[in-house]
Amino acid sequence: MKKYFALSAMLLISISTLVAEEPGKLIWETSVGYYCDASAALAEDGTIYITSSNSKLDAISTTGTKKWSFNSMSDIKSSPAIGSDGTIYFGSRDRHFYAVTPEGKEKWHFRTGGWVDSSPAIAADGTIFFGSWDKAFYAIDSNGKQKWKMETGGPIDSSPVISADGTVYIGSHDQKFYALTPDGKLKWAFETKGPIVASPAIAMDGTIYISSVDGNLYALNPDGSMKWKFHTGGTRTSSPVLDKDGIIYIGVNNFYYSIKPDGTKNADFGNDDFDGSAAVMDNGVVVFGSQQGTLYAFNSQFEIQWYLALGGAMTCSPTISSNGMIYVGSNAFKFRAIKGPSGLAKSSWPCFRGNNKQTGRVVETK
Repeated sequence: MKKYFALSAMLLISISTLVAEEPGKLIWETSVGYYCDASAALAEDGTIYITSSNSKLDAISTTGTKKWSFNSMSDIKSSPAIGSDGTIYFGSRDRHFYAVTPEGKEKWHFRTGGWVDSSPAIAADGTIFFGSWDKAFYAIDSNGKQKWKMETGGPIDSSPVISADGTVYIGSHDQKFYALTPDGKLKWAFETKGPIVASPAIAMDGTIYISSVDGNLYALNPDGSMKWKFHTGGTRTSSPVLDKDGIIYIGVNNFYYSIKPDGTKNADFGNDDFDGSAAVMDNGVVVFGSQQGTLYAFNSQFEIQWYLALGGAMTCSPTISSNGMIYVGSNAFKFRAIKGPSGLAKSSWPCFRGNNKQTGRVVETK
């Protein structure tokens, strides 16, 4: 009889463990009291950094408890990025750009002439790049000193990206997409027929993917010439991401598309409204949230793997840890952890900003 009960207990524990580890299961949620419409950044020690509509940068543990909060003076739309020394960088609508220590203390702030909604990109040498609604694109050093700035013809809320050769790319409301050298010299500018509000993605061969409010997704060569364009017809702010085979994923209005590297449609899914970017997991599963509050997981053919109705519009992009935990916020004042099957895909740009630290820089993959 004792053996029977011992075996039964072991089976119950095993079943419970399997259920707990089933992909798509909500592991924890924490009330944050504000809209989470920026993507989280993950530190090497597992700390999760999120920004919010109530002016805060929060540090959250892997169990969902808040470690500390840092206050700016206005809404934050900029997703945080983590430097090599653990410093957290982000912009605020108080017109400042901030550097905060891993302990939650301000290192410095840099004032611009407008809202800073642009998420920063961090170069290998520590230079930080970001745009502002004052129509300027800034490069500052890790001490908060301006190295250079470039004026554009419109506000900048798109986020910059950095290629493997150090070229810096940024889009503007002036309908132009710019390629700059690390010291701020213009290499070329590509003109679309609408503002550029989403952020680019970079393939391992150097191809740059950008979307425009003109309703097109563009593929550009590193010299600025166009390889192709794909008409989406939409104007949302979802940024493209790539799987390990180079397939591009982007949400536009009521559809999510997967597009082959040659510019032809691979598949689409239309059942909701989409603003956030996707994240691609190492097993090929693509995860993205919707305006209706559903977190979806599909394969590259948009065959559904699982979904989770969470409530509250998800306009941010999921962040995926190395052990497959999916972190995502919503407009329901909640930040959540959901079990996923694997870590990020080994591609050049598997998620918004390219990696878990949100540095906006291509990292070589094996």
